[in-house]
Parts: sequence; structure tokens; C-alpha cells
Amino acid sequence: MITPELAVSIADRIDGETLDEAVVSGLREAWPDLHFTYCLDDDIINGKPVLERDGFNIYLVDGREHCLCLTNDYETATGVVLAEVIDDDWG
Repeated sequence: MITPELAVSIADRIDGETLDEAVVSGLREAWPDLHFTYCLDDDIINGKPVLERDGFNIYLVDGREHCLCLTNDYETATGVVLAEVIDDDWG
């Protein structure tokens, strides 16, 4: 079960690091029963993160109905999307 506290624990573990495959691999080792997906935040068209941190956002996934969709309902969440936020400061 995914809880708000678990989302915070995941975010705390990422804080201070650049989100990449190595970090996600470490999360998979720490929480082997939880499904993690990694992408860029720009790839997520609709959905609201349940947690926003410097450099990444955390979204929840509901996969109960055979099709994956984003959710903000912790009770129905079956996985986590870690979305890297890239600063587009071209200035």
C-alpha cells in the first residue's frame, strides 16, 4: 500500500541527487514490492503530482483496471512515477 508517508520517504531518499536510472534502481532495491517508473515531467500531459520537490515530481499510478492511469488517491495507487523536472531557463 502506498501512503503519503511512503511518498515522503521516497522523496527524501532522492533529495540532493539527480534523478536517473541509478537512483531509481536504488529505490527498486529499497522497496522491491513497489513498481517505479521514471520519465521526464514534460512527458506527463495530465495529472497532478502528489509531491513536488526540487528537480522531480512524484505521481501515483492506478493499475487496477488493466489500464494504467494517474491518480491522486493513495488507496488505489499501485505504483509510483518519478518525473524529472528540467529547468528550461534559456536566459
